[in-house]
Amino acid sequence: MDAVSLTVDIPPRPTLYDRLSAGCAARPALRVAVPGAITLVAGILRFWNLGHPHELVFDETYYVKDAWSQWNLGYAAKWPDAADTRFAAGETDIFLDLGSYVVHPPLGKYLIGAGMALFGADSSFGWRFATALFGTAAVLLLYLVALTLTRSIGVAVAASGLMAIDGLAIVLSRVALLDVFVMFFTLLTFWFVLLDRGWMRRRWPWPAASDDDPPHWGRVFWWRPWILAAGCAAGCATAVKWSGLYVLAGVGIYLVVMDVLERRRRGILNWPTDAILRQGPATFVALVPVAFVVYLASWTGWLVTDGGYDRDSADSSPATGFWSWVPLSIQSLWRYHQSMYGFHVGLSAEHGYASPAWQWPLLVRPTSMFYHSLDQADAACGVAGGCVQNIYSMPNPLIWYASVAATVYLVVRFVRRRDWQSGFVLTGIAVTWVPWLLYPERTVFQFYTVVILPFLLLALALAMRDIARPRPDAPEKRVAAQRVLWVLVIAAIALSAFWYPILTATTVPYDFWRLHNWSPTWI
Repeated sequence: MDAVSLTVDIPPRPTLYDRLSAGCAARPALRVAVPGAITLVAGILRFWNLGHPHELVFDETYYVKDAWSQWNLGYAAKWPDAADTRFAAGETDIFLDLGSYVVHPPLGKYLIGAGMALFGADSSFGWRFATALFGTAAVLLLYLVALTLTRSIGVAVAASGLMAIDGLAIVLSRVALLDVFVMFFTLLTFWFVLLDRGWMRRRWPWPAASDDDPPHWGRVFWWRPWILAAGCAAGCATAVKWSGLYVLAGVGIYLVVMDVLERRRRGILNWPTDAILRQGPATFVALVPVAFVVYLASWTGWLVTDGGYDRDSADSSPATGFWSWVPLSIQSLWRYHQSMYGFHVGLSAEHGYASPAWQWPLLVRPTSMFYHSLDQADAACGVAGGCVQNIYSMPNPLIWYASVAATVYLVVRFVRRRDWQSGFVLTGIAVTWVPWLLYPERTVFQFYTVVILPFLLLALALAMRDIARPRPDAPEKRVAAQRVLWVLVIAAIALSAFWYPILTATTVPYDFWRLHNWSPTWI
């Protein structure tokens, strides 16, 4: 009797992505519970013991005091000598009436000032409340961006979950600096751009043209509400730091390129001209003017008062000729901006923690923002060899290097496939990193990369999705890939726990602190 061979098809083992998607589809409550749980973890890590240390650390010496005087006067004012110590001791109203020369727009300082007004200017928790709030909200926002981009709950969980535990994101959410606000508004801008993509396709159903009679011109959309929202968000980013201008410009170019490609796909005969010369101006009108209005509105306090730095510079030498009609307050603001531009371009002071932008992917020199040593006799220590408190803007090393590798993978994938998801993420990385390469002599720091971090994590989540995808021809490889991803996630969580005390000024033994010095350029 002939042997009969029986083959049984074994279904592939579902990945974590598959389980999450199936669970959320079966139980709609999970759609809220999953991002809610991730945001809760992010909030705990950012708000726990937020008021420690009760002193101005690193550049808080500028932003906290400027925020409080600006909140009260409408403009940043000067402070007397030794103001940091007196401010931390509760003397918060000793600012002068003289305007202080500040080199960043006002919005970020208004946000910090709002937290101080809510909890008290003498509360270090209040100083940092706004950054912790925006840093936590950014984790939820990244979840929404990833979900909108991929429609995959697994990808959204991977990207936002890793951001929730990443050290750089945690530190910049626990100190009163401006960069976490730039990161939030930049990410919000890109989310609105994603929402515009869906909005446009719903209002321009496919197909747009017949193969027998392709049109010469496509539709021109003057009303694009999500692009209007993107302009508002980019204007807010610029009103915190001028680096938001790169975001505005990058998003504008991205939208034009996407319009060009979309019209070519739809068979429009004059697709380059149609996208650039017809839709391009409409997109500009929706994006740029509202960003300018938002930016200018952030200077309202400076414009409607008389004490701001250089506020009356136009009174002594007003513009003549064509520009004489411009209000003197706007003329003064323009001259102030010229001075600020000169400062930013010429900033090249020596700093022990400076790190040029080309070093950022290598993680050469993270920034120590606070360091305090305690001897054995100190009541908070009691350990032979002494103790240390440190705030160190260190990304999770495993997550960081894996994200950089994933970005390289995404570049290769984009070159081969021209997929729009890769292009979107790479655009975010480009507009938040490449402009800094143009100023190699300028004094910049590794912690600026908190604005790039969400896009790096999106790249990593997309790479993880590709690794975990079904492989009918080699199911054993998929199982091995899943195990590698689990090892990556578990190791990342362990590393975050290992670094967390060094991020949050927690008192630790000096020998434990030294265990984190993996490179001569670290700590």
